[in-house]
Amino acid sequence: MKTSSLLAGVALAISFIAASSPASAQVKDSITIYNAQHEGLTKEWAQAFTEETGIAVTIRNGSDLEIGNQIVQEGANSPADVFLTENSPAMALVDGKGLFAPVDQATLDQVPDGFKAGNGHWVGVAARSTVFAYDKRKLNEGTLPKSMLDLAKPEWKGRWTASPSGADFQAIVGALLQLKGEEATAAWLKAMKENSTSIRGNSTAMKAVNAGQFEGALIYHYYWAGDQAKTGENSNNVLLHYFKNQDPGAFVSISGGGVLASSKHKEQAQAFLKWVTGKGGQKVLRDGTSFEYAVGKGEASNKALIPLADLQAPKVEPSTLNNAKVTDMMTAAGLL
Repeated sequence: MKTSSLLAGVALAISFIAASSPASAQVKDSITIYNAQHEGLTKEWAQAFTEETGIAVTIRNGSDLEIGNQIVQEGANSPADVFLTENSPAMALVDGKGLFAPVDQATLDQVPDGFKAGNGHWVGVAARSTVFAYDKRKLNEGTLPKSMLDLAKPEWKGRWTASPSGADFQAIVGALLQLKGEEATAAWLKAMKENSTSIRGNSTAMKAVNAGQFEGALIYHYYWAGDQAKTGENSNNVLLHYFKNQDPGAFVSISGGGVLASSKHKEQAQAFLKWVTGKGGQKVLRDGTSFEYAVGKGEASNKALIPLADLQAPKVEPSTLNNAKVTDMMTAAGLL
């Protein structure tokens, strides 16, 4: 992808949050976030952080791998101070090029192992669970797939949908690859091509299940929770099935945050990550409408969610999820 098109994508939405205290922040008291997290969530974080610290925040929005590749192309000349993602493969991409500064130990200590990079170069800021969103009029506990791998069986042909082109789904496949290996993953992807119907977007996939077009969709949990908190018009016929039992379909994806090694405002950037992973940032997750899981030690998630500890997620090293291999395999299977 050419740099010009990447720049255009990253600059699709730009918001500037001015510091409220003190009234006139100096340039040194500001940071730029390249944001691939949900725009609303990062805006809430930035506003609350600015109110508390007086550090102004500029946000440039785009998608996980779009911005990850942008940072790689910009290298040491990147104007970004912080990179936030929805899923960890884009963090691994940037870290693999040596473009992150180590996260301060005090920040790393706020998040449990498994929710941050093993080398300490980035840290988890939120999390989301893989689920099978199903039509409650057609399926029940006795007829649901016991494992995500069951969706490859012939009896599921034409009955389910997903959004393989998105970073969300590719992170799920990355976890499958890490947990079950290349041969099993290739076989599952081949069966997915035969059994499922591809739809662009997780919300669209859930809506299709709600409308009775499919019996289920493999998505993340918060699409359903967010719709239920509003009118429920796109999810009232849908329930969520959590695979649990360390199944690949119980994968919990980590949203990451890192400080760029090229940042000219490292102190302020590190302060932002410490705040987001601390009580202030995690409170936004608990009390807000993103319905993503809090990951800070001892921090509660939104009460509408099944507790994170009850998901029985498999152990996956988030910093080694191999997106390049995943996209190659999905392309070979005809899914991309």
